[in-house]
Amino acid sequence: MQQHPDFEFESERLDYTKEYMKKLLADTQRDEMTSQDEIRRATADLDYLDSSLSFINILTNTRFFEMARSQKEGLEAIQQKPYFARIHFQTTGEKDELLYIGKTSVFHQETQEPIIVDWRSPVANVYYDGRLGDLTYKVRDEELSGHLFSKRQYKIEEGELQAIMDIDLTTNDELLQDALSGKADTRLTEIISTIQAEQNEIIRANLKQPIIVQGAAGSGKTTIALHRISYFLYTMGEDFPSNKLMILAPSKLFMDYIGDVLPELGVGQICQTTFADYVLDATGLKLKLKDPDALLEQLTAEGMDSDKLSISRMKGTLGYREIMQAYVEKLEQQTAALFEDVYIEKYRIMRGSRIRKLYLEDFKYLPLEKRIERIKLIMQAEVNRKRKQLYSLLSDKYEEALDKALYGIRDDEKRKARITKVMDERDERLPFIEKEGKKTVSSYIRKFKKFNIKKLYREWLIDPALHEELACDWSPSEREAFLKTHQKEAWELEDLAALYYLHAKLKGIADEWKMRVVFIDEVQDYSEFQLAALQDGLETDMFTMVGDLAQGIHSYRALTSWDPVKELFPRATYMTLQKSYRTTIEIMQLANKVLKHMDEELPLVEPVVRHGREPEFYNMVNLDVQKVDEIYQSVVKRGHHSIAFICKTRVEASKIHKTLENAGMNVQLLGEESDIARDCLLIVPSHLSKGLEFDAVIIGAFDDPFKNHAIDRKLLYVAMTRPMHELHILSKAISNIIVNKTEC
Repeated sequence: MQQHPDFEFESERLDYTKEYMKKLLADTQRDEMTSQDEIRRATADLDYLDSSLSFINILTNTRFFEMARSQKEGLEAIQQKPYFARIHFQTTGEKDELLYIGKTSVFHQETQEPIIVDWRSPVANVYYDGRLGDLTYKVRDEELSGHLFSKRQYKIEEGELQAIMDIDLTTNDELLQDALSGKADTRLTEIISTIQAEQNEIIRANLKQPIIVQGAAGSGKTTIALHRISYFLYTMGEDFPSNKLMILAPSKLFMDYIGDVLPELGVGQICQTTFADYVLDATGLKLKLKDPDALLEQLTAEGMDSDKLSISRMKGTLGYREIMQAYVEKLEQQTAALFEDVYIEKYRIMRGSRIRKLYLEDFKYLPLEKRIERIKLIMQAEVNRKRKQLYSLLSDKYEEALDKALYGIRDDEKRKARITKVMDERDERLPFIEKEGKKTVSSYIRKFKKFNIKKLYREWLIDPALHEELACDWSPSEREAFLKTHQKEAWELEDLAALYYLHAKLKGIADEWKMRVVFIDEVQDYSEFQLAALQDGLETDMFTMVGDLAQGIHSYRALTSWDPVKELFPRATYMTLQKSYRTTIEIMQLANKVLKHMDEELPLVEPVVRHGREPEFYNMVNLDVQKVDEIYQSVVKRGHHSIAFICKTRVEASKIHKTLENAGMNVQLLGEESDIARDCLLIVPSHLSKGLEFDAVIIGAFDDPFKNHAIDRKLLYVAMTRPMHELHILSKAISNIIVNKTEC
C-alpha cells in the first residue's frame, strides 16, 4: 500500500506528542511526590503546631496529590495511543487549527495550546458529526459556526504510526472496518475512535432529559450508554458527582465484562450494580430471592402454571403500583388517626387537628416516617416555647397567691397555713411541669412505630381482607389464586418493585442510595412498575435506558412495548439504532430469519458491510465431543481467542462443561458471578450471554432443544447475535425456528 504523503510529518508529530507527554509525566510524578512529602510533614506538625493550619495543609496537599495522580494515570493510559484522529478546522473569526483527538486532553503548559483534544469536548463533535465544509456546533447551548477542511484517522500501535486515512464520513471507513474485524476482548475499549454519527447523536443527546434507545443486537447500545456516562461527567461533573450516578447492569457477569471500559473512559466511583442488589442495598432488606432464571428455564422447558405466570406479570404492572399506593394511603390514614391534642398537665399545647394537617397536607411530599420526624421537631419547639410560658405563668400565679396570703390574711395561723399550702403546691407542680414538658414529645411520638416493610408487604400477600379492600377489581378466582401462591413465604424478583416502592413512600431512600442519574442496560427486561418505582424512589427522571425488545427474554413479566416507558417518562427522547456493528452480513441474515418470527413487529437489523464465513450447521443429535474440539481448534487456528459455546439452559451448560472438561478440553462454565477467563472455550447458558460478544460462537441444545415459541425464539436470537466473526450451530432441532438453512 502506498505511503500517505504526510506520513513523515505525522510521525514527527506523534514523536513530539509522546516526548511532551513524557515530560508531563515526569512533572506530574514530581508533583505527586512533593504532595506526599508535604502531607507527611503536615501530619508530623499536628503534634506541636496549630493543628487547624496543619489540617488545612494536609487537605490542600491531598487535593494536589489526587489531581497529580489522576493526571498521571490519564497520561499513562494513552502513552501508546495518544490520539486516533485529527481535524483541520476553523471556527468563524479565528485562525484555523489542526486538532488531534484522543481519550483525554493534553495542553501545552506554557501556551495552553491543545496538544490533544478530549473526544468529549464540543469541538470534537465536529469529527463525529461534521461533513467537510461549513458547519455549526454547540458549546454550552451557544451555536458556533466554522469550516471543516479535512478529517483524518490514524492507526497507532505500541506508540508507532502504522497508517493514515483521510475521510469525509466515519460510516464505512477503514478504521471502522479494521475495528470490526478485530477481537471481541479489545473492541469495547477502542470504540471511541469508531463512534458513528447515529451513536454520537445518542451519546451527546440532551443530558438534562431522559432518553430511551431501542437498539438492535450489535448496534453498540452498551458502549453508547458507557460513553454517555463519560460524556455526562465531562460535561456536567461539577453538578453531578460520579457517586450520584448509577448504572444498572443485567448481571454481575456483565459488570465484569464491562469492567475495563469505564476506567478507560476516565470514569471512576460510579455505582455499578444490578436492580436486585440495588433494591436490597437501598432498603436494607435481608431477603433470599428465588432464582429468576430458574423461572425462565421452567417456562421454556415445560411451561409455567398459568396462575403463577399471570401473577408474575401482574406484579410488574402500574395497576399493582396503584394497589401499593392504596396500601400506603391506608397506612397514612391509620397513622393520622393517632394524632391527638398535646397536653402538659391539663394545659393543651397543640391541637390534634393542627398536627393532622401538618401530616396529611403540609408534609404530604415526604415519606410517612419523615413526616413524623418533621412533626417531632415542630412539636418539640412548640412544647419548649409553651412550657416556658406555662412555667412563667404559673410562677407569677403562685407569687401573686403568696402576696395575697402575706398581705391579705390577718390571722397568723391561717396566713401560715395558706402560705405553706401555696409553696408546697408550687414546689411540687413547677418541677412536674418542667419534667413533664421535657418528656411530652418523646412520650407522644412513641406510639408511632417504625414501619417494618417486609412484614407489611407479607401481610398484604396473605391477608384476604386486604385483597378485598385494596384490589377490589380482582375477581374471586384471582384473589384465591393470589392467596394460594403466597401461602408459603418466598421472595421473587417481581416483589422487589413493590418492596422498594413501599420503602420509598414509608421510610424514604437514604442519601447514600439516592442516585440522581441512572443508566439502565437491557431495559427491556424491566417491568413498568420497576421503572416507576425507581423514578418514585429517586425522585428523578434523568434516566438513560437502552434495550432491544427482540432480546426481551423476560417478556412474560417485563416490557413488550416502549409505549408504557414513554408514558412514564414524558420528557424522554426516543431513538432507534438498527445497524449492527458486531456481526457479519452472513450471520445477521440468518439471525434476521429468527427476528421475522418474533411476536413484536420489529424491523430487520441492518448489518454494516462486513463479510465473513457463512454460519455452519452440523447434524448433531447428541453432543459429539471430538467434533466440538475440532470446531474449537479450527476457530483458534483462524486467530480467534474469545469463543463461547452457548447452551439453552444452565442444566445443559453444566452437563456439557463437565463432559468437555473430562475429555481434556480447556473450558470454563460461566455463572452469574464468574470472572471471564481468556483463551479457553466458555460454556454459557443463553440467558447469561445477553449483552456479551465473542469472536466466535458455537450453539448447541440437545436435552432441551429450542422450540418455536416466543421465549425460545428470543433466547436463540440472543445466542445467534453474540459472535463477531463465526457462528457454528450443532443442534438440528434449531431448524424448528430457522428455515432455508444449508447443512454441512
